[in-house]
Amino acid sequence: MKSRKVFCLGFQKTGTSSLGKALEELGYSVAGYHPFRDLADKTDVTWEAISSRACRIMEDHDAAQDTPWPLLYRTLDAAFSGARFVHITRDPDAWINSAVKDFGRHPNAIHNLIYGCPYPGGNEKTWVDRYLRHNAEVKAYFADRPDDFISLDLNKGEVNWQNLCGFLGEPVPDATWPHANPYGVKQRQQRYRKVKKLLGLKP
Repeated sequence: MKSRKVFCLGFQKTGTSSLGKALEELGYSVAGYHPFRDLADKTDVTWEAISSRACRIMEDHDAAQDTPWPLLYRTLDAAFSGARFVHITRDPDAWINSAVKDFGRHPNAIHNLIYGCPYPGGNEKTWVDRYLRHNAEVKAYFADRPDDFISLDLNKGEVNWQNLCGFLGEPVPDATWPHANPYGVKQRQQRYRKVKKLLGLKP
């Protein structure tokens, strides 16, 4: 285990999957969205339940990224002394286009808790407003803590080994920055589940 935790505060679709892979390459055990997937179809999801689960998960991990981790920064800051926080932003238009492409009109209870509506398709303004508000709130919260917090703009090329490793005090690896493609992976997984269903196999 690493001596301190690292949390990505960038919303989904801002390059967080790639950041997770980069952290793994640096030796961090990274938690993501998967431990919360069972909540997506629930009707009684609460922040209290999510926060409690997140703190338990982090007992066995060094870092976290993706939904719902960015929304838990206050809880995580209080629970894990000395933690570092990496905030990634992206052009709002590009961000919402990516969100609509990925999530469309597929309902998700965690998304509903975050944005006030369960999917981005047809709710683009609501999602963008929440995205921008989160970015502003995070920067205000950590405004006087440059040693604990860094904000990187994906569109400006700031998400790279030099900035990440400089912030975390890690050696820069001799490798290109990883580029994950969660949308492509998700599409393959969906096709795989459809085939298994057609064959009468368990999902």
